[in-house]
Amino acid sequence: MIGVLFPGQGAQFKGMGAEEFARHPELVEQANEILGYSIEELCTNDPDGKLGQTQYTQVALYVVNALQYLTWHADGNRADYLAGHSVGEYDALFAAGAFDFSTGLELVKRRGELMSSVGGGGMAAVMSLSEDQVRNVLTKNGLEAVDVANLNTPQQTVISGRREDIDAAEEHFTQEGAWYVKLNVSGPFHSRYMSDAAKEFGEYITQYSFKPLQVPVISNLKARPYSDEEIAQTLIDQICSPVKWSESVRYMMGKGVETFTQVGPGRVAKDMANQITRLAEPLVVGD
Repeated sequence: MIGVLFPGQGAQFKGMGAEEFARHPELVEQANEILGYSIEELCTNDPDGKLGQTQYTQVALYVVNALQYLTWHADGNRADYLAGHSVGEYDALFAAGAFDFSTGLELVKRRGELMSSVGGGGMAAVMSLSEDQVRNVLTKNGLEAVDVANLNTPQQTVISGRREDIDAAEEHFTQEGAWYVKLNVSGPFHSRYMSDAAKEFGEYITQYSFKPLQVPVISNLKARPYSDEEIAQTLIDQICSPVKWSESVRYMMGKGVETFTQVGPGRVAKDMANQITRLAEPLVVGD
């Protein structure tokens, strides 16, 4: 069985998607109309240096991921399970038939705008410690204002919070032998500090309806398959909740997925899956 993974923010690079833009001109034109600028120019040349800014990064990744998936699918490939990391989850839902290309882009555009409006925050990757160890360090050092944002692998957890709290946490984690890397982001994504953005997104998403999924999509929120009735609410809650990536991959392993394929730029989603399959056991649960 095959699990297809779509990467999220951090996978972008200048020059991505060139082949896909040439193969799907009609969808590229749709994207340009929705965004009000050339998505191809942003991704391939990034003339204004905006590709790393959240409101541009998210739409760029959605488009490139989606176009690469269409090419992959047209070549006769099929997925048994789908998952996407953070904004990549929108590509998983697109691939599963929840909405069309344009609808997905409209949702991601608004999501990126709202998330980028939350400033004053930061995030850091903590490596070489387990989730329980990370939570213990936060608790015993009075860092209750810092949230766990991404549970990427058994040995990589991303934390999120106010910039000053992320700075203060560094010494506590390094004292525990962790490798601590501050991420180049402007906001405290997937934390309590995104609650207002999630609420506004919830008001926006009410204008959309979603189709039944044709392939199971494993949600970041629950690390379990989406239900057709909860697509909107799950996307709302995802903005201010942890990305349960490690558990999602373990769930697919427990369902018999032996091959994980990344569709989208780079290989970060695939590399994380490789680490999870090496370090963790399949999660066998009844649905």
